[in-house]
Amino acid sequence: MKPKSHIVNLPVYQPGKPIEDVKRELGLDEVIKLASNENPYGASPKAKEAIISELENISIYPDGGAVELTADLASFLGVNTNQIIFGCGSDEIIALLTRAFFVPGDETIMADQTFSVYKSNADIEGAVSIEVPLVNGTHDLDAMLAKVNDRTKIIWVCNPNNPTGTILPEAELTAFLDKVPAHVMVVLDEAYCEYVTDPAYPNSIPYLAKYPNVVILRTFSKIYGLASLRIGYGIGQPEVIKLINQVREPFNTTRVAQAAAKAALKDQEYIDSCRTANSNGIVQLQGEFDRLGLEYFPAHGNFIMVDVRKPAGEIFEALLRKGVIIRAGHHKYPTHIRVTVGSQEQNKAFIHALEQVLKEQEALVQ
Repeated sequence: MKPKSHIVNLPVYQPGKPIEDVKRELGLDEVIKLASNENPYGASPKAKEAIISELENISIYPDGGAVELTADLASFLGVNTNQIIFGCGSDEIIALLTRAFFVPGDETIMADQTFSVYKSNADIEGAVSIEVPLVNGTHDLDAMLAKVNDRTKIIWVCNPNNPTGTILPEAELTAFLDKVPAHVMVVLDEAYCEYVTDPAYPNSIPYLAKYPNVVILRTFSKIYGLASLRIGYGIGQPEVIKLINQVREPFNTTRVAQAAAKAALKDQEYIDSCRTANSNGIVQLQGEFDRLGLEYFPAHGNFIMVDVRKPAGEIFEALLRKGVIIRAGHHKYPTHIRVTVGSQEQNKAFIHALEQVLKEQEALVQ
């Protein structure tokens, strides 16, 4: 059997290492996972109640159009229901966008260190990815604009950027969108937007009326704490959403996920508390990094990318042996690790382990 020739050598996405695997492989009883930017406080109690209630209907197919959830979200965001599409995480919306719009030979523009799923899905569809270097961990919008040509279909802008955690302020992003040709789609991936407290961060929803070529991606996986249920969404112009819907599988989100998302959306008091706790956690970790003399990118999501001044893979393995899972392997930043902002206790445990590892590394050099 012969697959598409251009997928043969594609890398397989590597998620954060599961806690269970680390416990089993290393014989550890206690393991902290700070690798996948999950909410350490979990989901809203109201979402958990909705999940339990929905189990009564587990034998019934979900609403393929997620009609009730769409109505609730449209009201919350101030958009029309025909401007929203749900997916199995926002990852699926990315895949659907590439399925709907790319043909082999099309070009797509992204940062050279950003969410890897943009490139992998473009590769699957035979599109050519143009990767533009970040500047100080931030998208270089002018350089990205300079790469636009007649073959360009989509520009991906991750804001806050994963893995660096940096943001683009409203003034910069607006100036960029003013210059992007109308035939080029701009996808604003805002998976971590609910964590941002910087007033310079744009409210992107009004962009939809001004720029018909903008699509916004968001998710219930991060601050809403529903990562295991896999539910995210896209927002755009009705005609664009219709095209994406035409390549969507009929039952791509579950009844349980829809029920949990509806309940979670209504508990904004819980979301506010998670945002505050995350901001305090950022301050906690940055203070410890300052004490250790480690440089880091400004953090606007629920993670921090820090330069440990050693090969990141070695630090990852050493921390793993101490029962702490973080993220390494960022090819443009070989001495940086990305750590999720955990609870106060998890952050303390991570810093304690990191300090030990760095001392052990120094001792080996000497």
